[in-house]
Amino acid sequence: MILTITLNPAVDKTYTAGSLMLGQVNRMRTVHNIAGGKGINVAKILRQYGYSVAGCGFLGGYTGRFIESCMKEIQAECRFTKVAGETRCSINVIAEDGYVTEILEPGPVVSAQELEQFLKDYREAVDKSDLVVLSGSVAKGVPADIYGKLIAIGNGAGKRCILDTSGEALLHGMEAGPFMIKPNQKELEYVTGHRLKDIREVQEAAQQLRERGIGHVLVSLGKKGLLSVSGEGTLWAKAPSVKAVNTVGCGDSVVASYAMSVLKGEDIYTALKRAAAISAANAASLESGDISLELAEELLEKIQIEKR
Repeated sequence: MILTITLNPAVDKTYTAGSLMLGQVNRMRTVHNIAGGKGINVAKILRQYGYSVAGCGFLGGYTGRFIESCMKEIQAECRFTKVAGETRCSINVIAEDGYVTEILEPGPVVSAQELEQFLKDYREAVDKSDLVVLSGSVAKGVPADIYGKLIAIGNGAGKRCILDTSGEALLHGMEAGPFMIKPNQKELEYVTGHRLKDIREVQEAAQQLRERGIGHVLVSLGKKGLLSVSGEGTLWAKAPSVKAVNTVGCGDSVVASYAMSVLKGEDIYTALKRAAAISAANAASLESGDISLELAEELLEKIQIEKR
């Protein structure tokens, strides 16, 4: 069982239009609604590969029920904590004129009582899990150090924890010593406090985090691939060439792939190649977290690994 944590999930609504005009009536041509949030994307990938998954986090209102229904539809176990507020929506308007407009709702404010209930639910879920994936932003009302607390609970229960977040939540989470973190380059720059100009500087920054007690630093570099810095050395997986349709969820695909590799006990080369292949397959799919397994296997043979 893999436990995925999504503290600020959303219903992702994608609209298409001819153009978007401020101050005018805008009639959309199509709309597509899916359950979203980084941990939920991870869960969707894991279920495609047949892994047992439980989802934990905060859900509320009609949108929360929609997400819970989607999770049950893919046969993921729902251990979400119910909140009084309404789970947010993330709106993406894609116009023919080339402009893409995002409208992101703030989400519910979590009360102290709801947070206390979540921590109880989380502890129970951790005990029944083999690995914990903690992903994404933090809902309002939840302290910035929440990931540090959750990782400490996971570590105390003897579970390996993978962290994929940003900003203050990442800084606090790292202090608890997770098994692995997966920042992108911008998130790594935030942690180090300066711009990273090339792959060498990214490698040096990741190695510095290793020296601070992080077992494995896996940096997603977009089109440049993945850089893995661990006790087994530094490896660079170069991304295969695919026609990108939607890059949302590519990082989540990497995390899901690594969670599977950890449980299977795969060597670092195989784990890195598979993560790069699944991420590329996600980029070629319209819906995040919904990939072609056949394409992922084809791309696996095209991944080049460079030891640095």
